[in-house]
Amino acid sequence: MYVIKVGGSAGNNYDALCDDLAALQAEGRRVVLVHGGSDETNKLGAASGHPPRFVVSVSGYSSRYTDRRTLEFFLMAAGGLVNKSLVERLQVRGVNALGLSGLDGRLLSARRKATIRIIEDGRQKILRDDWTGSINGVNTTLLNTLLDAGYMPVVAPLACSEAGEALNVDGDRAAAAIAAALHADGLLLLSNVPGLLRAFPDESSLITHIPRGEIEAYLPFAEGRMRKKVLGAQEALEQGVKRVILGDARSSGCVRAAIEGRGTVIE
Repeated sequence: MYVIKVGGSAGNNYDALCDDLAALQAEGRRVVLVHGGSDETNKLGAASGHPPRFVVSVSGYSSRYTDRRTLEFFLMAAGGLVNKSLVERLQVRGVNALGLSGLDGRLLSARRKATIRIIEDGRQKILRDDWTGSINGVNTTLLNTLLDAGYMPVVAPLACSEAGEALNVDGDRAAAAIAAALHADGLLLLSNVPGLLRAFPDESSLITHIPRGEIEAYLPFAEGRMRKKVLGAQEALEQGVKRVILGDARSSGCVRAAIEGRGTVIE
């Protein structure tokens, strides 16, 4: 059983990814695919006169500020275009994929962060009207029902608040939560780099192995989005996932390569 997350940034090879997923299913492997939608969300926002805004939290993490309008773009991009394009690719390859978001059937439950604290111009500020959430539950009954019936779930990183609101959640952490809840054998976090790099963007500086007890020591090497991938890996391991691989989604055989340990292996 594998949970695979593919990033939503430019450069990822979705056709190669789906080729590998079809081969895995033909071998009888159970897979849940989680995906991002950042690049398409940015394009939609920019075309509509509402470009993305990225903020830095007081703890030093950069993330998208999701006001209600941005959430609507994310629903269209991640929940619509990206999700259905992956489902289509898989169906063409004979995989009975079923696309849904974490909002559907309360697949992912989350606590809404109505306000967030950020650092801007050297000062701490509070932003309101935020529509992001922290995942606190996974509907494993729904996922197992789909898997047992032969479907491959394709999940967009949205969640449902206690009040029933749609929330934008981090895709890597969504995948980590799903992997932990399903007791997955492995979690693959695939993006447009070969893994964690010691000297970003030099791809020859790939860190091939991180002992699970030393993850904190490697966080300084994690640039940008990679930081959340490493944190997602840590959360998955803490909740019982045996192995996490940070791999490359740009080339053919990307899933098989990650399963074989090509990338950054954390176990």
